[in-house]
Amino acid sequence: MSTPQGLGKPSGPHFLSPHLPHYEAPRPPVIGPPRDGKQPGRWFNRAMIAVIVVLVAVGILGIVNSLGSVQVPSATRQDTPAPRTTRTPAAMADVAAAVLPGVVSVEVRRASDVVGGSGFVVDARGYIITNSHVLEGAVEVTVVTNSGQRAEAVVVGQDEATDIAVLRVAAIRLPALRLGSSEAAKVGEPVLAVGAPLGLSGTVTAGIVSALNREVRLGNVRQSAIQTDASINPGNSGGPLVNARAEVIGVNTAIATVDGAGNTGIGFAIPIDRAGPVAERLILNG
Repeated sequence: MSTPQGLGKPSGPHFLSPHLPHYEAPRPPVIGPPRDGKQPGRWFNRAMIAVIVVLVAVGILGIVNSLGSVQVPSATRQDTPAPRTTRTPAAMADVAAAVLPGVVSVEVRRASDVVGGSGFVVDARGYIITNSHVLEGAVEVTVVTNSGQRAEAVVVGQDEATDIAVLRVAAIRLPALRLGSSEAAKVGEPVLAVGAPLGLSGTVTAGIVSALNREVRLGNVRQSAIQTDASINPGNSGGPLVNARAEVIGVNTAIATVDGAGNTGIGFAIPIDRAGPVAERLILNG
C-alpha cells in the first residue's frame, strides 16, 4: 500500500508479541458401523421410526397446548418500551465529528527518512499530546490538521519513561479536546480511536474498552494500560482514545501481535489520568 503524499512512513505503535500456549481443537467423534462389523437389522430401523413418530406427536401436542395458553393483550394495555442504550451508532458519529478537528497527523522528518504519527490538541494555546517514540530522531516536525492545513511544530518536551511528548503549534488555532477520566472508564463501553493509521489522516475506528489496568511494556517501563479492540495500526501512535462523551480517556500507543503477524484486534492506550499530568509537567517546564 502506498503512503499518502506528505504524511511519511507510519511510525509505531510498539508491537507486543505475547507468548501464548499452543491450543489444539478437540477432534469430533467418528460415527461408524458397530464394532462387531454387523449392520443394524430391520427391527432396529423399525424401532427408530416408531420413536421418531412418537416424538413428533408429542411435539405437536406441546405446540398446541402452548398456543392455547397465549394471552392476547387488551387494546388499552401499554407495553413498557425496551430501555434504549445511552449511545447509538448515530451518536458515535457525532462524537467523531466533534473530535476530528482537534486531532492532527504528525510528520517527523529525520536524517534519513520521514515518519508519521498522530496527536491531539489539549490547550487553546496550541499544545498537542503525542507519543515520545514518534519523535525519535526528529530533525523537523510538522502537523497536518484534519482540514489539510500544515504548520511547523515545536517539541516542548518528551518523557521517554511514559512515552508521552508535547508539541506546540502557534501558526494555526485548533480546538482542544476534553480530557475525561480513565479511572471512570468501564469494560464494555464504546470508544473511538482517532488518528492517521498507515498515513491515512482523519481515520476513525470503533470498538469497546476490552480491559482495564492491563500491564504491558510502554515506553521504557512496564505500566498499566487500557486495552481496546478498536483497530490501532502504525501511524495511530499518539492519537486519542475517546469515549461516547467525546472525552479523551487514553493515548493510543501499542498493539499486540502474534509472531509479528500484524494487528490482532488488541490495542493499548496510556490512561489519560497518567498522560495528562505528564503533559502538564512538560508544558510547565518547556
